This record gives sequence, structure tokens and C-alpha cells, in this order.
Amino acid sequence: MSGKWKQAPENTLESLRHGISHTDGIELDIRLTNDNELIVHHDSTISIPNDRLDGRSKWIESWSLDELKSEGFCSLDDLLNDSMIRKQWIENGKMVCLEFKRPHLLSPKGRRIFSKSRQISTLGTAMKTAELKLNQEEIPNQNSVFYSFYKGMDKIIRKESIKRNWAELMPSIPTIGNRTMKRMYAYPQYFITPFSRLVKKHRNSGSSMVPCAMEYFSPVYSRALFGRMVGLQGKRREYLSRCQKGMPTYVWPTKPELEHAVLSAGLTALSDHIDPNLTWLPSGKARWVNPATMPLDETQSRILDDATKDQHLSIIEQLKSDVPTWNECDKQRKLELIEFWRKKWNWDIDKEEIMAKSTNSPPWQSVRLIGHRGSGKTSRPVIK
Repeated sequence: MSGKWKQAPENTLESLRHGISHTDGIELDIRLTNDNELIVHHDSTISIPNDRLDGRSKWIESWSLDELKSEGFCSLDDLLNDSMIRKQWIENGKMVCLEFKRPHLLSPKGRRIFSKSRQISTLGTAMKTAELKLNQEEIPNQNSVFYSFYKGMDKIIRKESIKRNWAELMPSIPTIGNRTMKRMYAYPQYFITPFSRLVKKHRNSGSSMVPCAMEYFSPVYSRALFGRMVGLQGKRREYLSRCQKGMPTYVWPTKPELEHAVLSAGLTALSDHIDPNLTWLPSGKARWVNPATMPLDETQSRILDDATKDQHLSIIEQLKSDVPTWNECDKQRKLELIEFWRKKWNWDIDKEEIMAKSTNSPPWQSVRLIGHRGSGKTSRPVIK
């Protein structure tokens, strides 16, 4: 393998390029600037050292796109104009998950504590702007999903006539407060929403997939849930598949120790660990980073699962040379893969229907490994 890998700062173009080239796709965060452009940035306050603020506002929504780009941050246009990212996104069927962030209640676009109208307007403008940009660049609908921590995403989708795949992130959390406060606010919602109810709520709302916290599969947290527990092994895994019935479920954060179990259970894993030198997982399994865009059939999956630590590198390299990408597969292999997945994960969807929608990109239901914020979350400030 190559030498020691140096991780790029999260949500930067370098990080996003690395993530999308090494996995099945990337997740990134979108905020609206004061000139109604789209910047890739997670926090509500600009993530640079305080001594570089020079008296300027700390709120992202107070800055223009050019000002943020001059500090080293990446715009959505930068992604769409990058030839490598475009190739992966359009031609290779990679997925990009766009999380739209609400402005902080104290920021210029978030004010009016007792009225959510400005926050809703900001989210709607950001999503509509993003959709127009993706449509203009001919990004396939199969290769993107819009989501946000906002209770009422379906109303925004209808109001703005968004046609892209979408989902509401649950549980709902406030834009104010530190991480501990937000978790305390979220946990009561989580405890009364077992996985079966979570899936049902998303289906009934019209969501295209289920974003899901890792706590649902934690032996500690799941015991506190009302309702039947799901899991990554045995009967709880079987019950998980019966609840899903092919509804794509994206799990975050997926640590390397659980990555193989998450993927094997039919769940998409959002990972902060996209080190190309991580080929042997702590769980004692060889790592395959493209389960959707370079899918293994039943025999190849068994070969990889049976690999030992001593031989796993040669097996991975052999499979890389033997396994075609989804777009290189002929119709017969695609149908065989879909049937394998349907049986393994209890997909309640017709094989021919899946095939008809998956000519150029892996099926929407495909299990994927996704790079969280590109190559993974990094420390603050993001831009040093």
C-alpha cells in the first residue's frame, strides 16, 4: 500500500475529491451565503481562527460566496465544475448526499426566534438553487439526495416543487445550543421512535430513504427504546430487513469496528475513516469500499469474507481486477446482483422494476459506503 495518508480538512474540495474517488459517494453540508449562493460548510459560524475574523461577523450567512472562497472554503459550483468529481458523480454512478443546514437563530437569516418563516425560506431557497444547478449540469436524480434536520421537509419540498430524492433527518434538533444540549433535546424523540416507526414515518411522508443514527444498533441505547429492537446480527438483523423491505437506510457515524456488520445487514455506512491504507477492519474482515459501484456477486462476497489478514491484500487486488463496475456489467450480471440483494435483504421490489431505473447508476436501494464530509470529519477550526 501507499505511505502514510494525510487527511484533508472536511468539506474542502480536496477532501470531497478523495472521498468520492475512493468510495461509493460522499456526504456534504450546504449553507446559503448572504448573496444567495451555496457554500459547503458544516458549522453555523465560520470555521477559521478567531484572529482572522478581523471584526467581521462570525455567522456564515453574513458572508458572501467570494469572501468564503477566499478563506479556502468550497462552493457547490466548485464540485460541479471539477472534472474528476463530475466523472465520478455522473459517469460512475457515485452518490452525493447534500445536507442543507438551517441558519442559527441569531444569524441574519435566522432571526425571529418565535417565527420559523425566515429559516424555512432560507432552506427552500438553498434547495431550489441546488436543484437548478444539478439539473443544469445533468446530474442524474439517482445520484443525489437532499436532506435536512427540519421537521416539515415535506412542506418545503412541495412548496419549492423539488423533484430530487429527499428525506427529513430525525430526530429534529434546534439550531441553538452546544452538542450536549442538542443531544439532550433529541434523545426523548429517539427513545419513543423505534426503527419500525422510523421507517414508517419516512415512507408515509414521501421520503426517498431513511437517515438513521447509529444508536439504533447500539446494545446500550437500543434497550431504552420503546418497541422492538433491531440489530446487526441474528434475529434482530432479520427483523431489521423485514422493517426495511428495501427502503435505503443510511447510518451515521459508522466506525470501522462496525462497518462490515452495517454493510452486511443491508445498510449504507457513512464513514469518517476513508484512509486508503485501511484495508483490514478491526472486526477481522477485509474492506471493500465500493459495494454499490463495483458490486461483488454472491461467490465473490464469500471469497472476500473468508479472506485472512495475511492474504487479504492479494484477494482485494485480484477482485479489483476481476469485478466490473456497475456500468460495465451486462444485463445478466445486473439482474443476478439485484436478485442476490433482494433475497439477502428482503427487498420487496420487483427485479425488473429495479433494473429499469438502474441502467447507468446502481439501484437506489444499493448498499453503499459513503465518505462523511468527503474524507471524514476533522477538528476545528477546519481552515487553520
